Amino acid sequence: MNRRIPVLEGILPLDRKRVPVDVIAGITLAALAIPEVMGYTKIAGMPVITGLYTILLPITVFALLGSSRHLVVGADSATAAIMFAGLAGLATPDSTEWVALAGWLAILAAGFLVAARILKLGFLADFLSSTVLIGFLTGVGVQVACGQVAGMLGVPKTGSGAIMQAFNAIKDIPQASGWTVVVSASVLIVIVGSKYLSKKIPGALIAVIGAIAASAYFGLAALGVSTLGTIPSGLPHFGVPALPPSTAWSTLIGTAASLFLVILAQSAATSRAYAVKYDETSFRENVDLVGLGMSNVSAALSGTFVVNGSPTKTEMVDSAGGKSQVSQVTTAVIVLVVLLFLTKPLSYMPNAVLAAVVFLIGVELVDIKGMKGVLKARPLEFWVALITAVTVVVVGVEQGILLAIALSLVVHVRHSYRPNNLLISFENGERRTHPLKKGIEAAPGLALYHFGADLYYANAQAFQTEAVLLVDKLEPHVEWFVIEAAGIGDIDFTAAETLRKLVPALKERGATLKLTDVTENLLAELQASDLIGVIGEENIYGTLRDVVDAFATRVPSAESASQPPPSGA
Repeated sequence: MNRRIPVLEGILPLDRKRVPVDVIAGITLAALAIPEVMGYTKIAGMPVITGLYTILLPITVFALLGSSRHLVVGADSATAAIMFAGLAGLATPDSTEWVALAGWLAILAAGFLVAARILKLGFLADFLSSTVLIGFLTGVGVQVACGQVAGMLGVPKTGSGAIMQAFNAIKDIPQASGWTVVVSASVLIVIVGSKYLSKKIPGALIAVIGAIAASAYFGLAALGVSTLGTIPSGLPHFGVPALPPSTAWSTLIGTAASLFLVILAQSAATSRAYAVKYDETSFRENVDLVGLGMSNVSAALSGTFVVNGSPTKTEMVDSAGGKSQVSQVTTAVIVLVVLLFLTKPLSYMPNAVLAAVVFLIGVELVDIKGMKGVLKARPLEFWVALITAVTVVVVGVEQGILLAIALSLVVHVRHSYRPNNLLISFENGERRTHPLKKGIEAAPGLALYHFGADLYYANAQAFQTEAVLLVDKLEPHVEWFVIEAAGIGDIDFTAAETLRKLVPALKERGATLKLTDVTENLLAELQASDLIGVIGEENIYGTLRDVVDAFATRVPSAESASQPPPSGA
């Protein structure tokens, strides 16, 4: 057995011809991501410089330990918002205590990720459906955008909740700082305008550099425009964060669990999408869990906050032609240069610039197109997404993610609780499927019934009721009721007992229960539940064709021949 520790899977094999392209993509990522991650610090309540730290060590660690060749790890709006909601009330944002608590959140989230790797729980990502993720991220987008309105206008942020803060800021427009509004409007025009011209133009970087230059040249701070002020240069401080008070642990663990689920779902979905896009088989979900976990440990030890697999940054690299983690390593090198030599100019940056950048990030998270797509395809799931979004905006991000998980499970159970069951027939030798209401038999007296899900406690009673009803209603009278079991991968205790009762219930109606296309796992479950003897080995067939041929050559028993059609048939 290969016990090799997985490293450099996102880089090797190294295509030397592609290295220049990957390096250019890394430079592009740095140009676009640096202002973005600085903006995320406003969502997270962290010092601005810590945004750069998220794409220094964490991005490098994942490049070394992850399996995805495409996933970019760094600060993310969703996890930043969850973190802020979880830490609110435990410390003052931007304070030393807040930074320490953020570090412990990253360590705890890493613990969940590594534990998930050990227990091979990568599949848990599947339990956050795309529907609720669209709703969740839309809610986060609304909350994030509303929270930046005051900063863009240069008025105090007042009120509880992002909606109220935006409402109060709009009321205070008469007191707004004129020059702050000009800066915010200029940033919005540059970023939106550049995207309109070409998505490859680094509009955010142009806006940031232009605002810094204007602030320094015109002395915007003296005109009432607040700026970032002194920003420390050099490498981050390395070390274990100060221990939080004992009363904070329960809150930290609960918040870390929410962070873990979002990191797991968002990172896995992004990695899978690009692995499929490029037909790559090297992507391994469980290896990425270790990479993400160690990235978060490195974030905590370097004084920054939780990192996540970022769909937007991953798309930045892909659009620029990057096809391996060489791009991400290049970005880390550029960030290192900025930290060592270019932090002084950042002190001139108006706070309104970051507010405008974050506002646009929030707006982009509001997935109107996705919500419309869900509404058109699955109206019921649209309401699930909408409820999730409203909960995030009105109640909170942490509650929103918990509801998202619960609703994902409800949607999952609903699909298996009411599976798409069908009747099967053969026309000119070809298999045909029909809705149950059409009442079509495969042959006079032969009902072929497809059950489209695992059989378990939630759908067992509906299964029994449906089977009995079909036998009572189908014409001519059903002699063989055949369950095509290809879609039944498992059967629990409750369902086994239901099947045990169904056999005599059908017999009383003159019908014999048969099974076909039984999987190995289902056959083992039937044996373990002592159902083989109840059903009869002679009543289990290999394929539908086998059972159709057997029915055609059967010799009707005296009992079935004399059995009158059931009442109501």
